[in-house]
Amino acid sequence: MTTPHIELTDEQSLRYARHILLPSVDFAGQEKLLASHVLVVGAGGLGCAVLPYLVGSGVGRITLVDDDVIERSNLQRQILYREQDIGAYKAETAIQAVRHLNSDCQLHSVTARLTSETIHSLLSVQHLPAFDLVIDCTDNVAIRQCLNQYCFDQSIPLVSGAAIRMEGQVAVYPMQPDTPCYQCFSHYFGEQQLSCMEAGVLSPLVGVVGTLQAVEALKLLMGVGEPLVGKVLIYDAAYAHFHTMQLPKRDNCTVCAA
Repeated sequence: MTTPHIELTDEQSLRYARHILLPSVDFAGQEKLLASHVLVVGAGGLGCAVLPYLVGSGVGRITLVDDDVIERSNLQRQILYREQDIGAYKAETAIQAVRHLNSDCQLHSVTARLTSETIHSLLSVQHLPAFDLVIDCTDNVAIRQCLNQYCFDQSIPLVSGAAIRMEGQVAVYPMQPDTPCYQCFSHYFGEQQLSCMEAGVLSPLVGVVGTLQAVEALKLLMGVGEPLVGKVLIYDAAYAHFHTMQLPKRDNCTVCAA
């Protein structure tokens, strides 16, 4: 990832002091965050958990994409929204809800649906720098596949998360030649999947998964730790159990196979 160099001011050094105290982060890692541009797709339960931590952590630019409007049933888990927000666009409302958290962060909303036909035109915003990272917070297989193809074509790392009933999962796809992509994973369960609307979801589960996505995103942007590459972290909330499943690259993957 190539990003412009940004030096922290005295005020920023104080604000991000708890990051800077981490030996693997230091000033250099925080400066990388401030120079980064992240695309978040989906302003539902996962997006509402991811967004505040990205803003609070000092990611310099965030673009949030979602074409849905807020419904009463969303309020159970999408904690950035209030009862008086029902009927408003999620992306615009979520951006307004976190805008006051950090003046260092430039926030943008796109209230349109991403498809294979529209994704390039919607994300080619002339006055914005290229994305350093994409976070998939959707619950739609078609959009996930669309994002996976876009990230592979653009060589942009993808952080994927999902939550349903009382189970969640997180994975990282760096879109490098020797690593699997989301299609390598989704091949195992096909196109038929239930959504939260059809199967239900425990409210704080989306917070757990979204927060884990934020952790993986920050690790990638700062270049610290060991990201969830080549594996899927699975959380069973009913029994308080985490386990990791290895995810091999498929030689005949329709997206990432050479």
